[in-house]
This record gives sequence, structure tokens and C-alpha cells, in this order.
Amino acid sequence: MKKQQLVVIGNGMAGIRCVQNILQEDSNAFEISMFGSEPHTSYSRIMLSSVLQGDTSLSDITIRPYEWYKKNGIQLFTGETVIKINTKDKKLITDQNRIVKYDKLIVATGSTPFILPVDGADKDGVLSFRTIQDCERMMDAAEKHTKAVVIGGGLLGLEAARGLLNLGMKTHVVHISNYIMERQLDEQASLMLKEQLEEQGMNFLLEKESAEIFGEHRVEGIRFKDGTSIEADLVVMAVGVKPNVQLANEAGLATGRGILVNDKLETSAPDVFAVGECAEHRGRVYGLVQPLYEQGEVLAKHLCRKKNEGYKGSLLYTQLKISGVNVFSAGEIVPGEGTKAIQYLDESEAVYKKIFFKGNKAVGTVMFGDTKAGPQVLDAIEKNKVISPQDKPELLETPCPENSVAASQALDQSICTCNSVSKGEIIQAVQQGNLSSVEQVKEHTKASSSCGGCKPLVSDLLDYVRSEGFNESVVNEKPLCHCTSLTEDEVVEQIQLQNLSNVKEVMNQLGWIKREGCTTCRLALDYYLGMIHNQHKKWEEEMVFSEKQKAVLQHDGRYAVVPQLYGGELTIDQLKKITNVSERYNLSKLAVGADQRIHIFGINKKDLPEIWESLDMPLRSPYGNRVEPVKTNVGTHDCKCEKHKAQKLARNIERKTELLQTPYRVKMGISSCIHNGAGSTTKDFGAIKVDRTWEIYIGGSSGRNARKAQLLCVVEEDHQVEEMILGCLQYYRKSARYLERTWQWVDRLSLVHIREVLFNQELCEDLLQTLKEDMSLSKTSSP
Repeated sequence: MKKQQLVVIGNGMAGIRCVQNILQEDSNAFEISMFGSEPHTSYSRIMLSSVLQGDTSLSDITIRPYEWYKKNGIQLFTGETVIKINTKDKKLITDQNRIVKYDKLIVATGSTPFILPVDGADKDGVLSFRTIQDCERMMDAAEKHTKAVVIGGGLLGLEAARGLLNLGMKTHVVHISNYIMERQLDEQASLMLKEQLEEQGMNFLLEKESAEIFGEHRVEGIRFKDGTSIEADLVVMAVGVKPNVQLANEAGLATGRGILVNDKLETSAPDVFAVGECAEHRGRVYGLVQPLYEQGEVLAKHLCRKKNEGYKGSLLYTQLKISGVNVFSAGEIVPGEGTKAIQYLDESEAVYKKIFFKGNKAVGTVMFGDTKAGPQVLDAIEKNKVISPQDKPELLETPCPENSVAASQALDQSICTCNSVSKGEIIQAVQQGNLSSVEQVKEHTKASSSCGGCKPLVSDLLDYVRSEGFNESVVNEKPLCHCTSLTEDEVVEQIQLQNLSNVKEVMNQLGWIKREGCTTCRLALDYYLGMIHNQHKKWEEEMVFSEKQKAVLQHDGRYAVVPQLYGGELTIDQLKKITNVSERYNLSKLAVGADQRIHIFGINKKDLPEIWESLDMPLRSPYGNRVEPVKTNVGTHDCKCEKHKAQKLARNIERKTELLQTPYRVKMGISSCIHNGAGSTTKDFGAIKVDRTWEIYIGGSSGRNARKAQLLCVVEEDHQVEEMILGCLQYYRKSARYLERTWQWVDRLSLVHIREVLFNQELCEDLLQTLKEDMSLSKTSSP
């Protein structure tokens, strides 16, 4: 099927993150084109302050190099601006007269810096702080001039001022309010921050409103409305940003402060979406990085037709560190009706903590100096936790490492969402590299290297790893085989990201040591490619004899065939066919196997085609990892229970799974009563009729090391048994590793997680639909 054309206007942090998510969800869904007005590949705008402060270089803040776009088949146009969108004809025009058609369009035009409408704002030496060019101009100015004024005492203004101080300029911060960072801090925290920054050499002019910027050609100073003035060789305006909606307005999209979007990030025009700082959702425009990433994740799932709950808005929080000053802010920090607060203040140690409550729930917090309690308060706010009066003061206290939020998280849970770094990855890096600081973790894993909001969590995790109560182990996964250094998960990820479609391509692109691979990796890659690309053609398909699909080679050189008797039931007509074939070809050896099927032995290879034609029956495929015949307790007479329902379930499940490839051989059992005649509790998937309900089990094993299955759930209706088993089987097929047994899969994912997936009606329906599609493709491609 022809891929749809996806065009993204904007190559900034929101646009590139959304595209990354789309590639992870379905790398085959779109042909992607991206337009960026700046002459650069994507970079982290929030890291510009680190460049200005001398902590990192411009090359270090690149998000994705040009090679990444090429590898993923993305057409990138840098230094080219889209000037018109025609939503009726679904095409756009650029400033280079390029016309591009689209099927889906994402507008990620971000925001533009607000420039004060004062006389002299257009003079040389008056800059905003938004782009790489702005950063370079400020560094150039610092080499020739000495006096800088930053207009704006918010987060961006203070970071710019810190950078200019580091460049050797005498720096004043001008702010219209009576205290700095009033959007993130209360007055007490702001005062403490101001004192700390003044000690570092930063100067402040508060409650000042600019009247004009004076000078001949280049700026020489600023005059304020109260009649005072200050000299300046460089003026940096950091007074806020406004959503860039000009293009959207001209295209007729509905706008407010930003481009209006719903929970699916859809605009008012069909097939046009918006993410990032240009989007307005439920009356809010977001300027921090975390909401942008959350929007990108939701939109990617929607575009790739993956079910999700939509975007519900984001909880804003700020983690700021300027030259050793720690500040944390989250949620509601302005007292309102019904809001009460508890606080802690130690002026001698410069520590201030305050938590705002509405009733028994935390709704906001401000912390200065000691921010280690930040993650646990943020966790309480996000999860809407009910907190008793006696427990409220404990939120102010730094938790012991064993009780921290980082300690309670699962190993695969993300610590740094900006760079997708999990708790397990950080623990592994700490243990292998003997890391002891947040900076070292950042260098080795990139955690906290973007927005910095996860620094407290990373710090807590380090404390936890070093504590006596640390008892978690991170398995150092082995490579898939000796042909590669990549683990199975890494191979699967690269197949999806690079859209690799066959075994040879995987081996070539991922640098296989042994060019032809081995039996281990060839079979594993076949399986994973089959899961990712339903129509994947297997490695040895051309070399495999067709009889391998319908006959089993025996030790004496002859063959055996096994008619597929659904549910273990045999009709008179089928029995006659088996008898006639056996007599005609003098096949004296027949046996009823443990799979409750008749096995016909002693067949010569030359007779196979005629025997297949004479039997005219579905035959079991003996090769590969598949779902084996479902065992039932038909034929047992020591119990008078009604067996019809169990037999019907077995037949239905066999018909819907007989050709499916699985990570490992799958055994199933359906028992019609508590006597468990089918051994359902030692099968990979099993069901037992108990009174008026069915108990469903998963993860059992009847091998040498027998293992009892775990109870997944209890259902009442027969169709629920079928749906739950098939849904669970499909989730196993999609998320298990090659040759991973069901019990290993359950141990790795946890029974609770599997229940959460299957008990979600939308997710379960999606699994059943994809299984149906996989089965249909298997029937089409089977010999």
C-alpha cells in the first residue's frame, strides 16, 4: 500500500520529537518531509543557555544530525520557510516557490520572541534570546563590549544574564514586577534567589518599565518611564514569547492565543494537526518542553492509529539551577480560595520549602536551596494522592533513599523523558561505570541533559543505589548471538527505526560480524521481521520443500502426516479417509499421539502428494514455533461433566491460531470441569470450568521443570474465555522475545501489567483485530 505523505512545518523540539515517536510507532506509515526556517538541523533550544554559559558547545545540543534524517528516509529542508497552506487542495508553498502536497500536515511553528514596542528596539545591539544566531551574536558582542542589560526577570532572562556574566560582561536584569520569576516562585523564594544571584555578581533593577532604547546607531542605554536610565552596549529582550500563528491565521485555521486543537491535537482543518508552543489546548499554551513531548507522543499514536486516551493537558513544573542555586516549582503556587499551605524556612542555610493544599490533596509547591523532596511532592500532585493531616509535614522532609520516588519506580520506567532514559539504564551505567554524580550520569546516559527537570530524580536514584537498602539487579543482557553485539531489544528497535524489511538488510545495516548469520539469529530475525512486517518473506522460504509444511521426516527416511482434527474430534468421513489411505499405501502403523491426533507413519516421499490429495483434509504443520493442538478432556469418562462447551472452545481457538508463528511452541488446555482433565494449569494458556465460571491461567509448563500456571482472571461467558486467551496470545506474540517461554514472559512483564493490558477493552479489541489480520495473512501465504 502506498505510504501517505506527512509534512511537518517546523524542525524544532516539538516537531522532531513527534516524528521520532511516529517512527517508533510505525516506521512504514508515512513518507515524511520536514521544513525548518533556520539553516540548521534540529537542536535543543533549552540548552542555548548552557552554550552561552560556556557549559557546552553548539554541536553538543544537536538533537538529530543530518545523517539520521537520511537513514530514516526523511526529506529535510533547512533554511526554507513555508509561507502558505492551502487546506482545500492539501498543499503548501515555501519561500523558495516549492509546492508540496500532503495527506497529513503537522504545524509545529513554535513561538516568536516578544519584542517590546519601544523606540530604539531596532538598534544594533538589541537582541532576543531564541536561536543559535542570537547566541552567537551575544558571544560576539561580549568580545567587544562590557555592559549588558537583560530585560525580563523570568527563567530565560536569568539564564541569559548568567551566560553574559560568564562572558565577562557587567550585567543588569531589568524586571517590571517587584520580584523575579513571579510565575514560578512566590515572593519569599524569589527574594532568596535574588540574594544568591547578587552574590554572584548579577544586578537587578525591579519595578522598571522601559520607555526607550537610546543611542545613535548602536544601543547606548535604556531610559525608563520613571525618568531614570542605565548605560548598555548590549540589550537582550527576554520578556516572553508568543505562539507563531501567522501562517495558521492566513490558512484559515481557528486560533486564539495559539492554534486551537482538541485532545487529538486536530485543528479546525481536516488532516491538519498542531503541536508545541504554537498550539492552544483547552485554553492553555505551553512553553515548557515536557508538555511538548507529551503532545508529540499522543499525536504519533493517533496518526499511526494506535489507541490512546488523547492529550488531557500537562502539569507544569520547573527545575532551575543557576551556578549552584537549586529551585523547584510545580502546580498552583498562588494562594486561592480553599488553599492552605505548610512551609519550612531556614534563612541561615538558605532553605525554603512550601506546599499548597486544597483539603487533603497537594496542588502546588515551591522549594529553594534543598529540592530533594521535589519529586515526591510532584508525584503526590500528579497522582492526586490523598494525604492525611499528620502526613502533610512529612512531604517537606527529604525522604530516605529506600522510600524515594526513584526507588519505587519500575526498572523500565522513564526517569528522563526528554531522552528516553529508564531507571534500569541509569542503574546499569552507575554500576558499570562506578558513577557518583549527576554530571557523570548525564555524560554517560544523557539523562537530565535537556530540560534538567529530572535532575532531582537522578540524584535520588544515585542516593538509592548507594544506600544499604538497594537490592535491585539490572540484568546485563547478552547479545542476540555471537554474530552481533546487539541485544534482541536493540535489534528490534533498529529494525523499526530504520525500517529494515528482510534478514539480509538487517545483517548489512546493523554490522553483522558473520555475513550469513547463524541458525540462531536467522530464525530470530525471521520471527521479529514477521511480527513487524506482516508480509515478510522468510529467509529460507525458497529453499524449504513444501512437504516440510505437511509432513514430518522420520529417522528411517520415511515421513509421517498428522491430520488436523479440530478439538480432537474425528468424523466418520475423516476416519474413512484415513483408513482408505492406510490400506491403499500399506501404512500399517497409526498412533494416537499425546496431542489427541492420529499420526500416520511410514510414508514414502514419492507417495506424499497423492496421499495429501486423497486425504483432502487440513494437515498440521510440524515445523516452527506454533500453537499446538488444544488439549481437552474429551474421551475421559470418570467424570459426567458436560464437555461440549470445552470442545467448542478448543475448535474455535485452533481454527483461529493454527498457522500463527509464536516466539516458542505454545501448549493450551481447555478442561470442562475442576478435575482438570486437560492439564490446563500446566499449559502456556489454559481454562478450567468451575461451577458457572471459567478460570483462565497463563505461564504454565509441563516440561522437565514443571511450573504451575498463574491465574489470569475469572470470566462467566464462553466467548470471554476465547477473547481473553486469544488477546493474551497476541500480546505474547507481539511483546515476547524469540524463544521466550510464556512463564518467562510473565515473569518479565509481571502478571499485573498483562492484566492491565487485557482488561483495557480498547487494547484487547485491538489485539484481537491484529491477530485476525495476522491469521488472514498466514492463510494467504501458506502453501
